[in-house]
Amino acid sequence: MQLSNVRAVITGGVSGLGFATAQHLVKHGGKVALFDVNADKGAEAIATLGADNASFFQTDVGDEEMVATNVAAAKAALGGLNVAINCAGILGAGRVLGKTGSMPLAQFRTTVLVNLVGSFNVAKACADLMQHNEVGDDGERGVIVNTASVAAYEGQIGQAAYSASKGGVVGMTLPMARELARFGIRVMTVAPGVFWTPMVDGMPENVRTSLEATIPFPARLGQPAEYADLVAYILGNTYLNGETIRLDGATRLAPK
Repeated sequence: MQLSNVRAVITGGVSGLGFATAQHLVKHGGKVALFDVNADKGAEAIATLGADNASFFQTDVGDEEMVATNVAAAKAALGGLNVAINCAGILGAGRVLGKTGSMPLAQFRTTVLVNLVGSFNVAKACADLMQHNEVGDDGERGVIVNTASVAAYEGQIGQAAYSASKGGVVGMTLPMARELARFGIRVMTVAPGVFWTPMVDGMPENVRTSLEATIPFPARLGQPAEYADLVAYILGNTYLNGETIRLDGATRLAPK
């Protein structure tokens, strides 16, 4: 798929990995619809990207009806829909048995709802429209890129909810790719390591330095532009399908 032909829905699109991806796609001639709950940042993002290139839809990714409605509106605004990129996510950090008691079930449920259910919800709504696209190279009609985390593989203490949600994203990648293959829709997942995003933006410098020291090479936090570059490559390489790619500088998370 040529980036200039991309018409993409991007969740979590007004900041971090999502916004970096939007910038990359727009730079190369694509058009994007940003799904996010933050309307203020949505307006800023559109001002940066240009109203001719991007649209914003205030969206709760866990709301089935809202997502279906907004995906249809996004397709109309973009003049088509052939890419879905799921970047919306929350940390949901907390111990199963903390100092003040066990983790409230609502906290676990909310983390899974946003990170896993939300990704599935947007993916299936977009796929429902993509299946009717005209075929491109190799019979391709669309691409779905989900975002997991290295925590899906070696979650730390305090990440039970987060790791479970991201492990679910990894787990649904292959079966979804197999099912949607008959429609010419590819499904891929990226599992980032520790990236410089709003989630870690407020961390103390000593904590950041400590984190960087655990990354073999390069010994620094990942940059959102590096995630965007990988997503762009995935879009362009039709033979990539049904796989999760770690993007982490060879890091492996310690227990805590």
